[in-house]
Amino acid sequence: MQVNWILKKFPDLTLDELYALLRLRNEVFIVEQDCPFPDLDGKDQACHHLLGFSKADGSLVAYTRIVPPGVVYDFASIGRVATSLGVRRYGAGRELMRRSIEAVEKLYGAVPIQIGAQLYLRKFYESFEFRQLGDVYLEDGIEHIKMLRNV
Repeated sequence: MQVNWILKKFPDLTLDELYALLRLRNEVFIVEQDCPFPDLDGKDQACHHLLGFSKADGSLVAYTRIVPPGVVYDFASIGRVATSLGVRRYGAGRELMRRSIEAVEKLYGAVPIQIGAQLYLRKFYESFEFRQLGDVYLEDGIEHIKMLRNV
């Protein structure tokens, strides 16, 4: 799958881009995972947003929120990692994480990255050198773990 990647600060997003990212987050985290939660948490405005649009039809197929240090954790973070159902198992998630790590390094240098990951994705994140910190915890009824990627 061919994807156009865009990294933008919140104020630079077009209305269509903002709508697309909110729609994808809603589809993945609320509808697909059957988990009503407050997605609009007031942190988007402080972040950069990595968007991957399909070259075939222009739809948003991959997204992450690049969070500056001090907003969620002491370290920079990658959050709201989402891929559309149709591109999973084709490497879109791996490319999304690779590009997200590169975006953190571009924005903040070679710094540690902390994430809150759904437990079932632990091996996926470990393949990017993230390591579990602490015990499993529940967030919005889903098992999560904190993970850290050191430089």
